Amino acid sequence: MSRVAKNPVPIPKGVEVKLSNSQVSVKGPKGQLNFDVHPMVKVRQEGELLHFATNAESTFARALSGTMRSLVNNMIMGVSEGFEKKLTIIGVGYRAAVQGNKLNLSAGYSHPVVYSVPKGITLETPSQTEIVVRGADKQQVGQIAAEIRAVRPPEPYKGKGIRYADEHVVRKEAKKKQ
Repeated sequence: MSRVAKNPVPIPKGVEVKLSNSQVSVKGPKGQLNFDVHPMVKVRQEGELLHFATNAESTFARALSGTMRSLVNNMIMGVSEGFEKKLTIIGVGYRAAVQGNKLNLSAGYSHPVVYSVPKGITLETPSQTEIVVRGADKQQVGQIAAEIRAVRPPEPYKGKGIRYADEHVVRKEAKKKQ
């Protein structure tokens, strides 16, 4: 069995977990998430712990049990604490502003880029050069942050663009005159 799957997932107070057939529903203060567990993996609840095991004896099933455990753990963490990604905008004239459920980006193009925020995600701009993406679904938060970063990824010569707050951009040296 996977080493990851051997560890049970604790269910914190205020989080409700429902198991039905092959679906796990998690409800908490930050929202509700549903997930279909693979048929090779069985989930059982004992008190305030979730245990994961395999139905078949194969390497693939063992790997899947660890993956399912991690995904359900992320769901529980998401509905109780939530996830966030921070982005930083670097460049003269580059800025962001949230207007309703749309993010308005001025990223050096001849037109402003308007990004529609999907349901379940909240965007904040503490300053004109910072964006904070928050939500309960870890995968969705990461995907939205990646799509915003893709509007103007950091370039290697001056470092201008949109980057993650903890991202380090390796700078290149410009061409030199001889």
